[in-house]
Amino acid sequence: MATMKAKIPAEKRIERAHAQLMKHPDFCLFSGVFMVGKVSVSETHATACTNGRDVIYGRAFVDSLDDKQLAFVVVHEAMHKAYRHLTVWKGIAKENAMLANAAMDYVINLQIRDADPNGLVVAMPRDANGKLLGLLDDKYRDMDTKQVYELLKKETPEEGGGDGDGNGQSDGESGSPVDGQGQPQNGKNKADAEGFDEHDWSGADELSDKEVEEISRDIDSALREGAILAGKMKGKVPRGINELLHPKVDWREALREFVKTNTRGGDQSTWRRPNRRYLGMDIIMPSAVSQKAELFVLGVDTSGSIGGEMLAQFMGEVKSICEEVAPETVELLYWDSHVAGRETYRGAEVEQLINTTKPRGGGGTMPECVPVFLEAERIAPQCVVMLTDGEFYGDGWHEWGRISAPVLWCVVGNKNFVPKYGQSVYVG
Repeated sequence: MATMKAKIPAEKRIERAHAQLMKHPDFCLFSGVFMVGKVSVSETHATACTNGRDVIYGRAFVDSLDDKQLAFVVVHEAMHKAYRHLTVWKGIAKENAMLANAAMDYVINLQIRDADPNGLVVAMPRDANGKLLGLLDDKYRDMDTKQVYELLKKETPEEGGGDGDGNGQSDGESGSPVDGQGQPQNGKNKADAEGFDEHDWSGADELSDKEVEEISRDIDSALREGAILAGKMKGKVPRGINELLHPKVDWREALREFVKTNTRGGDQSTWRRPNRRYLGMDIIMPSAVSQKAELFVLGVDTSGSIGGEMLAQFMGEVKSICEEVAPETVELLYWDSHVAGRETYRGAEVEQLINTTKPRGGGGTMPECVPVFLEAERIAPQCVVMLTDGEFYGDGWHEWGRISAPVLWCVVGNKNFVPKYGQSVYVG
């Protein structure tokens, strides 16, 4: 007598999907993202749902999918999290939740399909009749959610709009199936076709600002580690994710803003430089001079990876910032495996920093020597700026707990660097 094969629980199947995707070159990128937040299975949810951190899968929905379809849904939810969809696009969701939901799904479904066009690992879900569920259209390739949203607005009749409150969610049960080109097969407008998951806007709204910040930081770190893994496995990283990891930021502006933001004090006026605002009216008024910075530390990695041209360019920018914020003291530390050189500049001496500095060092790279040195020398800066290539020996991040000052890592040539303490900006 034949025995019935036991059904694998939804929880176990989701865990297995995570494990299989982590081994795949083109999906291992999301390994860490799978682990951000809580994953659970619900008896009441119709499909899958995320608030940008946590993911809930409906048990009946999971049971209706084969392994490849479930893997597609798992990646789909991870990409919602990776792109911070429910945080970044709150504005358009409040305007038209239905179109915002559709735009997000068009973007990521196409990227998932492109990563595995032959459906060897992931396959878009289908209904009982074998028709594709969800939203897919090749014309949206290389577009972001806002671009797709604007096109959908033009294509959708006014009466087809969403409720506009940002809380519209697809129920996943009556989702309109679409063909391989994204055309609804029930005759409805393409923007009216629903996806196979829910977007929990109300749940996203309940997250505090601190939680949103922590989620963003965790996802950023997870993606960067995933990108390193994908590189080792010769996998592809979608252009949108690559742009998230390597935003086009002017490091000079980032450095300037960091120093100005993290220094304190009052502004003073000076008659030595007339206020240009009043010169056209033949009125001589003093201009404001920021007297903010008391002390900031500049730590320069001299392990051999930062060339003289880049160092000169960086020092020139530091000098310009010092002229603006007028620090009382700048502590310049050259470090490798230890602090090899210390130069202290006070007041007007700062202007001579570029001409008088003498880089020292050239051994290993252990940045934790900087906070250890600062504590030993009783140096209490308002902020610390570190110039480095981000290639370190060991893991001494805990040493940064010795100081309370904010830290900015200006990283040369290493776009995968993720600091465990402070923030970073890429220096080309």
